[in-house]
Amino acid sequence: MADTNTSSNPPAVTSEALPVASTRLAALQANIGRLSLQKQVGLLLAIAASVALVVGIFMWSWAPTYQVMYGAVTGKEKGEIVAALQKANIEYRLAENTGAIMVPASKVHEVRLQLAMEGLPRSADTGFELLEQNPGFGASEFLEKARYQRALEGELARTIGALNNVRNARVHLALPKQSVFIRNRRAPSASVVLDLYAGRTLDPGQVAAITHLVASSIPNLESSGVTLVDQRGNLLTRQDRSQSLGMTEGQFEHTRRLEEKYISRIQHILAPMIGSNKVRAQVVAEVDFTVTEQTQEYYNPGSAALRSEQMSEEERTGSRLPQGIPGALSNQPPADAQAPETVPEANGDEAQIEPVPTTRSQRATRNYELDRTISHSRLSPGSIRRLSVAVLVDEKAVTDAEGAVSTLPRSPQELAQVTALVKEAVGFNAERGDTINVINAPFVPANEEEAFPELSLWQQDWFWQAVKQGGGILAILLLLLGVLRPAFRRLTALPEPVALSAIPNKDEEESDDGLQEDQLSLSSNKPTLQLSGPHSLEANLEIVREMATGDSRRVAQVVKNWLVSDV
Repeated sequence: MADTNTSSNPPAVTSEALPVASTRLAALQANIGRLSLQKQVGLLLAIAASVALVVGIFMWSWAPTYQVMYGAVTGKEKGEIVAALQKANIEYRLAENTGAIMVPASKVHEVRLQLAMEGLPRSADTGFELLEQNPGFGASEFLEKARYQRALEGELARTIGALNNVRNARVHLALPKQSVFIRNRRAPSASVVLDLYAGRTLDPGQVAAITHLVASSIPNLESSGVTLVDQRGNLLTRQDRSQSLGMTEGQFEHTRRLEEKYISRIQHILAPMIGSNKVRAQVVAEVDFTVTEQTQEYYNPGSAALRSEQMSEEERTGSRLPQGIPGALSNQPPADAQAPETVPEANGDEAQIEPVPTTRSQRATRNYELDRTISHSRLSPGSIRRLSVAVLVDEKAVTDAEGAVSTLPRSPQELAQVTALVKEAVGFNAERGDTINVINAPFVPANEEEAFPELSLWQQDWFWQAVKQGGGILAILLLLLGVLRPAFRRLTALPEPVALSAIPNKDEEESDDGLQEDQLSLSSNKPTLQLSGPHSLEANLEIVREMATGDSRRVAQVVKNWLVSDV
């Protein structure tokens, strides 16, 4: 059997090229067709996995960074926001841990503006708009009052949230029911929770402003009934603050501003002469905050003017009146009368006549207008009792011929000029005990403030995004050039034509030494297999079996060509 097969003489042919695929696609189909079913399925899975990996890397590298847009919103409001985003075809995500709505970082502000135009989220705009909503049929009085109170709280929260340092506010009102039959009425109260921006606080003036704002918005609400709390639970309103303590804070603030004003004057006037960085000044002001009221009344006697004058004069002439010291001796009855009466004779030529008593009186009443001055004065607090001024002046810088810089003390004349300028700047008054002390001393060189280190390249926001995109592109290139390209090159490789070497006839092959070496070669990537002479028949059969097993299609094509040539 073996001898018959080997001794059959095929037609002598020249080197004839076998048909091959003319295009890459045909070669790909032919190469895939030669693979087994398991290898074909594995090839398809590998190609699909490679494409999926390329697409996944591309989407991962170019995916936008998402940022939280709204965090603390209710479930209903979150649903309305999501519906609005879907309607506007805006990409969004929900955080797995918190459920916050996230949108691309580059569109956060734009999306917020779009949602604000639609009134979302509604929790930020709850005010008197609640009263415009349809209350429904059969709304009770209690429900109407609750809606009004909720609307009022929303309006107050919106007003407080408009302040610069306040991010958000929440207001709760406790409004007791008022009745004319209740004698001891309960006063309303309010509590405000403030959500401040990071790193910001409210000073006492701002706290008092918010307190009075809420108290003025609610009837019968006193400022003492308003409580302010920040997001950390710190109480901002102090109910135990007395009036005297409040005045003390105001006085301290006034004193501080006054001292700063004097310091600014000193530095401003000495800077052109000495240098802005070569003078330091401190002022301590003792301010009198005593409130004094006084009333004074002055009279000027030198400027008296006669307004009216009334004078009266009276003169009386009558009989002898009793004279003498009142008493028993002078109060005697008259002597016995004698008839006829005899007049005593005068001694000499003239008769002695006893004088008749006379009474005269004068009275004068004069009214004068005096210059009277009444003054009522109230001395305002804040007068300066005493000023203590301390000025430190740096030494004078001198540069020698070699360019070296050194310092020299200032002369007494220069210090005297500085002292005179400081006195004029602060309004020096020796009578009230003001003191000024000017000292010349070298300043210690200030350490140069180190500039904030620039962020490293890998700490920049755009760096990791660029690395992410570059890494994705590099991975895709490695996958395409290192894996897919070589694989497709092998699959689309055009096979070399299979040539059957001319087999000589039996007569020509035989010689004295036996048959010549027959050669049968199939072009392939493997080393060429050669058939040896007839003395190694078994070896030749083994080589042919290996050819048929490794590339059966080509062997079948060779046999087919033999049959065609026989016909």
